[in-house]
Amino acid sequence: MTTVRITRTALTRDTLAALSGLLAGFAALTVAELVSAAVRPEASPVTAVGGAAIDRTPAGVKDWAIRNFGENDKFVLQLGIVVTLALFAVVVGLLALRHRRTGSAAVLVFGVVGAASAVSRPDSTGVVDGLPSLVGAVAGAVLLYVLVGRLTRPRRIAGEEQDDESGWDRRGFLIAATAAAAASTAAGAVGRTLNGRSAQDAVASREAVMLPAPASPARPIPAGAQLRVPGLPSFTTPNDTFYRVDTALVIPKVDANSWRLRIHGEGVRRDLEFTYQDLLDRPLIEREITLCCVSNEVGGPYIGHARWIGVRLADLLKEAGVKPPSRGGKADQIIARSVDGMTLGTPVEDVMDGRDAMLAVGMNGEPLPFVNGFPVRMLVPGLYGYVSACKWIEDIELTTFDAYDAYWVKRKWAREAPIKTQSRIDTPKPFGRPEAGTVMVAGVAWAQHRGIEKVEIRVDDGPWKPAQLAEQATADTWRQWTYPWKATPGGHTLTVRATDGTGETQTEKRTKTVPDGASGWHSVVVTVD
Repeated sequence: MTTVRITRTALTRDTLAALSGLLAGFAALTVAELVSAAVRPEASPVTAVGGAAIDRTPAGVKDWAIRNFGENDKFVLQLGIVVTLALFAVVVGLLALRHRRTGSAAVLVFGVVGAASAVSRPDSTGVVDGLPSLVGAVAGAVLLYVLVGRLTRPRRIAGEEQDDESGWDRRGFLIAATAAAAASTAAGAVGRTLNGRSAQDAVASREAVMLPAPASPARPIPAGAQLRVPGLPSFTTPNDTFYRVDTALVIPKVDANSWRLRIHGEGVRRDLEFTYQDLLDRPLIEREITLCCVSNEVGGPYIGHARWIGVRLADLLKEAGVKPPSRGGKADQIIARSVDGMTLGTPVEDVMDGRDAMLAVGMNGEPLPFVNGFPVRMLVPGLYGYVSACKWIEDIELTTFDAYDAYWVKRKWAREAPIKTQSRIDTPKPFGRPEAGTVMVAGVAWAQHRGIEKVEIRVDDGPWKPAQLAEQATADTWRQWTYPWKATPGGHTLTVRATDGTGETQTEKRTKTVPDGASGWHSVVVTVD
């Protein structure tokens, strides 16, 4: 009976030691959250470690995550961090049961990793960003030391040897664990509330925005640009379904009243600084522009269309004295910096060649949503987003491609990335089972800043047949198309290709998204009943 009792006690103590580790980890996180309210929300350990993990992830792995998890990739990353921390906490708790000081001190590893991640982020404000993780780790270490102390059986009590069943402070442990859980929960709640205050100011500033009428309004979308075919996306993508691909674990919420934009650097005759109201007071342009992410695979979903309103970027650069390289300008690259430290590099020549590059303040008739870059984002038609579409922008530096590599270029993506001519079949869906007879094949094609001139469909290995094109709104928008297919029973492969406004037909050659965007023809396999 004594052996059974000791074994059961050992198992109970191991379980409670593991629980002690989890409580210590929870306390470390919540205390760090509370301290981050006095520093800045971005310095909290999960955000900092997650951001550092994204920064150090190879381009191929990032692309795999986007391909498999889509816009949930950041949630998966955060979940992975929490699970890893939980496993680490369990191990540390078990270690502390046998080596109390060593196990408790091991919690400090959490603080070192979090602090190092926070201060190494591009948007770090200095060593103070490491405080939340360090203070949280100290709190977790102390708590683990106290809790494990309640599980350590004294050799003698009142001069008598005690057995393992009654020799440790069960009641004291339960009281301490319950108090720790309650205090940690309260600390986390207070931290989230304090961190949310700045977000509330940002929300209020957005709600107060009244976008002025554009001095140069967009032309109406032609009635024939939207085809009435089930399965086709809307020509204009609603704001709440517009794709999102970025590295921000937490969406920046910037108060428009305190936001500033600086233009400076090589070839700038005088530095300029603008407030949000400064931009609203300038003549605004309104344009229909389709955006596409470089991570979009052939036939992929990371493309969307919106009506944007903003300030022509070339006008601001000219005021600063900037000239394009073709006119003797010193700088050939714009480095756009986001409030979260992201950097994007854009060719100066493309911004100043007459296209509608802008600093956008509005999207589909309303101020930019936070997820899409409020208060201001950059857009350059014809270029993939990673070299042109900086969200939450706050700084524009003129430099050269030889002098500076932006965030994605350092990770082996191309310096310059014009959007490739692409097309997609939206209906019928892959592995669909349409009935024999006339089946309407339909989709979209795009080649921003060049436009779409022709779309062709091939059934199996047959000849290419021209599709019927919807009206094209502008050369900077996608274009819908249809093809009435006389479908016969059996399995078939449908393939699409497009020709852009320069007469160039998209290549059949399949390439991956890295380093400058995917290429190849999109195909779907269907079975006709």
